[in-house]
Amino acid sequence: MSVAFLWHMHQPDYRDAQGRFFMPWVFLHAIKDYYDMPWILSHFDVQVTFNLTPILIEQLQEYIDQGPSCDYFLDLLLRPCDQLEEKDKNFIQKICKTAHYETMVRPIPRFAELYHKSKYSDEELGDLEVCFLLAWCGNYLREDEEIAKLLQERRFSQEQKETLVKKLFDFLPTILPLYRSLYQKGQIALSTTPYTHPILPLLLDISVAKEANPATILPKDGIKMKEDARLHIERALQIFEHHFGQKPRGFWPAEGAVDEKSVQLYQEYGIEWIATDEAILYKSGGQDPTKTYQFNGVRIFFRNHTLSDLIGFTYRFYDPDQAVEDFVGRLPGKGIAFVILDGENAWEHYPQNGLPFLKKLYSRLATYGTLNFDEAAKKRAKKLSHLAPGSWIYGDFNTWVGDEEKNRAWELLFQTKRDIIHHPTQDPDITRHFLAAEASDWFWWYGRGHYTEFAKEFDELFRAHLVRIYELAGLAVPKDLLIPILGAHTIQAVLNEPTEYIYPIIDGRVSSFFEWLGSGYLDEGGDTMQANMAVRRLFWGENEQNIFFRLDSDMAKELDVQIFFDESRITPTKMAKDEIIEIAIEKKELPKEFEVRIEIYKAGKIIQILPSSTRLFITIGGEYAKNWFV
Repeated sequence: MSVAFLWHMHQPDYRDAQGRFFMPWVFLHAIKDYYDMPWILSHFDVQVTFNLTPILIEQLQEYIDQGPSCDYFLDLLLRPCDQLEEKDKNFIQKICKTAHYETMVRPIPRFAELYHKSKYSDEELGDLEVCFLLAWCGNYLREDEEIAKLLQERRFSQEQKETLVKKLFDFLPTILPLYRSLYQKGQIALSTTPYTHPILPLLLDISVAKEANPATILPKDGIKMKEDARLHIERALQIFEHHFGQKPRGFWPAEGAVDEKSVQLYQEYGIEWIATDEAILYKSGGQDPTKTYQFNGVRIFFRNHTLSDLIGFTYRFYDPDQAVEDFVGRLPGKGIAFVILDGENAWEHYPQNGLPFLKKLYSRLATYGTLNFDEAAKKRAKKLSHLAPGSWIYGDFNTWVGDEEKNRAWELLFQTKRDIIHHPTQDPDITRHFLAAEASDWFWWYGRGHYTEFAKEFDELFRAHLVRIYELAGLAVPKDLLIPILGAHTIQAVLNEPTEYIYPIIDGRVSSFFEWLGSGYLDEGGDTMQANMAVRRLFWGENEQNIFFRLDSDMAKELDVQIFFDESRITPTKMAKDEIIEIAIEKKELPKEFEVRIEIYKAGKIIQILPSSTRLFITIGGEYAKNWFV
């Protein structure tokens, strides 16, 4: 028995149509995760595979080449706070409060002191900025004497802030050479993904979504974009070879999305192996995901869903010893356990950015057999006569296509492509914007399935790429592209289940982006013409002691609430009404499962009942991993 790890490193393209970074997550993960992950591994006799997406490499290189001025947030952060406009201060606060409280904020006393404030003096805002950057410094950087000293301080000068940013940017050029060094030594394998992380089967033929799930509603007037699919592969190969000196042997298709046509393309470009989820194996008639398989000359590895998701979503709550014992206890007795998951986003939920867990895991795995995916590709493979289309999420493509908003985005992309086909131009920037607009990340955030406080920004970035294509081609920009896709749903409830424990502060305010991030979410689907819809969004979740509800309303202070579980009225343990309504209820006397009804009153009259267009059932202590996506 062997264990084969693949850590997938990816961030969306956060550059706007003019090429400036609108959000700083590539830079932040660079100082926290991209160096730490291979650095930690280098101390152990263990082999893994790192998958570095081309769009991530390209953005990282742009930070190195251009410095902080290329990033809107960092450019603002470097200015003295007394020179900032109010809107700029609000944007800085919004970003700074995205840090996960328990593992990133609380360990830094000054950060914890400032985090829950709603108003800041210029001096306090400067301290908040430095604390935010320090919270994102990874374990390697925290061994630096100057950074270690800053972590102990409580007040920071403008000079200290500027010195810290310079140190962090001086650090960026060391990241990719570390991967190259370990690659050349043979301790790791490196793979990549089509250029901007597109769902390649959907580019080749959008109708494959209906083949994967017959219930899927397809966008209107779809067109095949095979040449764009080829460009995504070609650019990925070029970027990888430029940075690592040779072509990759394997690809992790974005989101593990595969079909027979995309595998044919990989084979044509000499790709030796790809990987996807074990759900695709079962749909293809296979039975044993611990074996290696072959389809059309390409090796295919199938992800152990349980082991991968436990690391991504569950072991953060365990003691490292307990987590690793549970992991090895679940390993199959023979074959290869293919463990594939996000290599960056999970760690901010782990203590010390995952260091104790990873050290314990690698130490234990050193006593087992580990191999990288390039080595696994040399094993004898069993032939598959058929490969079912789908992704790692439920074995279909419905995360990226099928509802009104997702389909609307596809339809605008298709129309833009048609117009350029009818008015051809050789401008390379047009191609660049098309490839950017074809990334999976836009469709991920549109419509049902996921919620983010930055949905408006993602919507604007996506449409800006299409607008820029028309401008470069000298064509009139269609009015459709100036209308937000966000909110295109008809009146129909959108309901997402909780994904993890939450720890909100019951103060009637959204204290941070992450405060309700793991919660369930119900959107009643109303528009501004529905004056009687006092509450438009309901969030709920739980932790070890309490169950929580949040009601979003423009008139939160004027409303009264009555909550019923299975028709029994429940008295909240704590409730606060300010910008929103937040409620906590102790779990100890509650049944494991119950139906929820919430009545909304104003001036003594009932004006709304939640939910109105669906039914809400809650199971306490449910299994969240199946609802959590990366």
